[in-house]
Amino acid sequence: MNPVVTILSILNVFLNLYGLLLLLRVLVSWMRLDPYTNPVARFLYAVTEPVLAPIRAVLPSTGMIDFSPLVAMILIFALQRLLGILATML
Repeated sequence: MNPVVTILSILNVFLNLYGLLLLLRVLVSWMRLDPYTNPVARFLYAVTEPVLAPIRAVLPSTGMIDFSPLVAMILIFALQRLLGILATML
């Protein structure tokens, strides 16, 4: 097996896991778990905030709805498609 294809597969798994963490963060925000006292919420916020903060800075303010997780999921999906195309070309 080509080592580049293996690396692309590992990146794809990482992107899947990160997408799951983003989804969990959205669910946690709906349950209103305090990220300062709840260790699960704190972990999810610590892992996802470095990606969501720059997206949030670029997006226009929409009031109470935060679209940054949706944009991050779309970007992850696009990266996964790109990785799939690259893997088939090799």
